[in-house]
Amino acid sequence: MSCPLLSFVVFLAVVVFQFASYCKATLIDSSATFGQPRDGSIDWTAKYDPATLQMHMNTVSNISLRLDGFTAEDLQDNPDIQLKSERTHIATVLQGIIPIVEIRDNGIFEGEFDISGSFLGSTNLYVELRRKDNQTVLSNEKLPITVIREERVIDTVFTISVATLVSILYINFGAAMDIPTLKIIARRPIGPIIGFLAQFLFMPLLSYGLGHVLFPNDYELQLGLFFTGVSPAGGASNIWTVVLGGNLNLSLAMTTISTFAAFGMMPLWIFTLGKTIFDKGELNVPYANIASFAVGLVVPLGIGLLIQRYSPRTARILVRILKPMSALLILFIVIFAIITNLYLFELFSWQIIVAGLGLPWIGYIFGYIVSKVFRLPTTDALAISVETGIQNTGIAIFLLRFSLPQPEADLTTVVPVSNAIMTPFPLMALYLAMKIRESRSAHSRSRSFPDVPYARMH
Repeated sequence: MSCPLLSFVVFLAVVVFQFASYCKATLIDSSATFGQPRDGSIDWTAKYDPATLQMHMNTVSNISLRLDGFTAEDLQDNPDIQLKSERTHIATVLQGIIPIVEIRDNGIFEGEFDISGSFLGSTNLYVELRRKDNQTVLSNEKLPITVIREERVIDTVFTISVATLVSILYINFGAAMDIPTLKIIARRPIGPIIGFLAQFLFMPLLSYGLGHVLFPNDYELQLGLFFTGVSPAGGASNIWTVVLGGNLNLSLAMTTISTFAAFGMMPLWIFTLGKTIFDKGELNVPYANIASFAVGLVVPLGIGLLIQRYSPRTARILVRILKPMSALLILFIVIFAIITNLYLFELFSWQIIVAGLGLPWIGYIFGYIVSKVFRLPTTDALAISVETGIQNTGIAIFLLRFSLPQPEADLTTVVPVSNAIMTPFPLMALYLAMKIRESRSAHSRSRSFPDVPYARMH
């Protein structure tokens, strides 16, 4: 009964999202055509130096402007002439008013203007002539402006610190790995097979469908969501499996399989279904990045296994600190990721939030239900559920930044960033619920058997 109900709920949500997206697109189109300045047949021209401008966020750049060819008819009734930006939230002109008295003598104006880069994106500068009756004429020539983000030290610090902590954590995983259990999993690979199909069949199709529903007219954001969906499982899946009491060995096995399978599955999806979104031609798949990720997973695991083999006492200590260290690492990643990407929150819309929520949350539910349909134990179902829902957003961001120019490369990463931020919330809620339940169970047992320690003493 739960599967048909879930299907109906998902279908209903898709219909609602599609209708809302259609209404919003209609409103945007109608508002864009209402009250738009009109281009007239004009003889005067505008020349900008430089011809194109790229600048960083929160900086000011200087440009030169030359207007030529104004006639007495153009300047009758003292019209307002001003240098403007098409998208003022991206770049604005500081003091863009052009004094008409400087044009009257020979129909020429030469001057300099300061441009302030406010946020990531692209816009155009143009000259507007507005008459007293509010009729406007725009210059035929425009100055393209691109605002990009300056690389910061904190981004490098975050990357290095997370890589170091994850490597230490995987040493702990290797020390905690149960080799006999892994051999049993290899003999009955139903769990890894379910995880593989959920990861590389269901999640890509889900991300493709959600992208078209939520971003029908924005292919960059569709790419951001699709690249997130085709990425392999994230390392955080192993951490959450430990925290929630799932089957760590199964989780590690599925993460390893999905990491190596990504060499073939990612280009397969990108060059087939992804072609309908990414119509710019060839896309260079970052094989070296995926390989380094796989090595970064296997090497610390191997060190942990060696510790388990040759220093059992050290391995027991590492196993004891595995859970608290996992929880601390999750908090560190979530908090630091939010701090380093605060600028992206200005781009968050309800569609981006729903995309960040929908992809992992539906993945969790799908992985758990399918596991239970095949009668797997709860520990295995938890591992498969977490492995399905958590994507390696780092790989998605890497792909986007190396396949798109700036600022589109940064703008598209808002989707995997949203996904990374929203992914832990249901897992945190489940963990808190489990802890509350354990606490209540322990409290009820202590009330039921208050004199057990005393009885044991006698």
